[in-house]
Amino acid sequence: MFARVRDWMEERLGWNEIQAFLEHKTVPIHNRSYWYFLGGITMFLFMVQVGTGMLLLLYYRPTANDAFESVQYIVTQVKFGWLVRSIHSWSANLMVATAMAHMFSVLFLGAYRKPRELTWVSGMILLFLVMGFGFSGYLLPWNTLAYFATKVGTDMCGQLPVIGKPIMIFLRGGEEVSGATLTRFFGFHVALLPGITTLLIGVHLALIQRQGMSVPRSVEKEWWEHPEQKREMRFFPNFFLREMIAWYIGLAVLGALAAFLPWELGAKADPFAPAPAGIKPEWYFLSVFQTLKFIPAKLWFLDGELVGIILFGAAAAAWTLLPFFEGQSEKRRKVVTGVGVLVVSYIVVMTFYAYFAK
Repeated sequence: MFARVRDWMEERLGWNEIQAFLEHKTVPIHNRSYWYFLGGITMFLFMVQVGTGMLLLLYYRPTANDAFESVQYIVTQVKFGWLVRSIHSWSANLMVATAMAHMFSVLFLGAYRKPRELTWVSGMILLFLVMGFGFSGYLLPWNTLAYFATKVGTDMCGQLPVIGKPIMIFLRGGEEVSGATLTRFFGFHVALLPGITTLLIGVHLALIQRQGMSVPRSVEKEWWEHPEQKREMRFFPNFFLREMIAWYIGLAVLGALAAFLPWELGAKADPFAPAPAGIKPEWYFLSVFQTLKFIPAKLWFLDGELVGIILFGAAAAAWTLLPFFEGQSEKRRKVVTGVGVLVVSYIVVMTFYAYFAK
């Protein structure tokens, strides 16, 4: 019976080719191999997002009149609804954290260098999409903090010269944050962003398979000089089972956070009420938020916030194209590593400062 099933799959799917690929695919072994798990954990959290999101869609209603009440119904009336929503919210935050950690690990291991430039670029776009998930999903409960945080965020887009106001109107569906904004963000969150992300994940994985997993420069040099020291493990089942253990640990952390620190709903948004004092965006936007607060209102004849937004946009573009700037220069590599350390330090310090600042 098993032989007939195998032959059936071989005829339709080319099972022998898949099996041969799994048998020959290997993963490098060195003292920093544990960083390889971050990409898989991020993908696992994305799958959790999709699964819990589909469950929430069964009850959620994306209108200004019903959104808050539908989420309230989920967390108070639906069996285990509060847990599903907490898992969805916590996994979103953990996904941003692991995606950022994965990006910096790739930077410090030098895994973006030739010929993996496109792998880095596709990964950076995926990171921006993940943050887009956070921004669009934040408004969906239609509570007070989400409403005013979205208003502030879209106002920042409106500061851009020429294209700023059209972008703001496109995001809001009008001049103000309203039910039209909620409907648009819902469409972005459950259709547009997941579709683009799924497609790009496929491209990213295909590039990784094409180029293979990178190793740090020091390890690469050592293996080049002493080929007998090169060590690898089979992807399946050796690395695959280790990745599964990492997923189980991530699931345990996620379940504990969701059970013991359930995500709060807050109060329903009132567009006519004043903005609450000390309102702040999600933690992954705090460093940018705090930096913009430090910039003076006017820099010469330019608006200070506009200058900050342009500089952050230019920095993000340069960071995305980083592999094309570095080249083969050892001096540039050291500069890139130093800049990476400064960026990590700056993000951490400014995030904590913004979190505790009054």
